[in-house]
Amino acid sequence: MLNPSFTKFYLVTFYNKTVRALVKDNQTHPTYEDHWGTAHTQDVAAMTESEARSKLLQRFPAQEGFVIERVTPEPL
Repeated sequence: MLNPSFTKFYLVTFYNKTVRALVKDNQTHPTYEDHWGTAHTQDVAAMTESEARSKLLQRFPAQEGFVIERVTPEPL
């Protein structure tokens, strides 16, 4: 269970740069659907912005083309 006194929430905006480039050239990625080329947002519970980035990249790795566009603290 999350302890709200220690955890913040961040809105992380990210996309897949490989998919974006392929879609631009009217091609498709062998694994990811075209929508991954546009920005997605995800709420991430973390103590710091750095931890929020790290958590997102564990699920959506940079090695697979995912890029974090921005991280915004959510208001309490």
